[in-house]
Amino acid sequence: MISILTVDDSASVRWTVKMALTAEGYDVTEAGDGAEGLRNAVAKQFDLIITDLNMPEMNGLAMIQALRKLPEQAGVPILFLTTESDGGLKAQAKAAGATGWLTKPFDPDNLIRIVKKILSK
Repeated sequence: MISILTVDDSASVRWTVKMALTAEGYDVTEAGDGAEGLRNAVAKQFDLIITDLNMPEMNGLAMIQALRKLPEQAGVPILFLTTESDGGLKAQAKAAGATGWLTKPFDPDNLIRIVKKILSK
């Protein structure tokens, strides 16, 4: 089963993402901030990580930078799901190792399309 980690400080966003993904048959693990997401990703290998950018404790960009330093995380795709749409932030995210970017609010069907596209590569 394909395993996905979703990292967001908003419980409602995590719930929406989890409902959309589990309906498609994915196994979803949730984390409330980047530090928890990093701990989860170190403890278990995921096929995809979906993360918010702005979170307490550790933001999504710092989490990606930490993950990309770990050899076992090098090829794991990471999708940003955030309210931010600034081009400079997108460039920073890409440089840090993000695979893609989806702006909130998001359409769950569009999220599923993007996840399937990322996982098919």
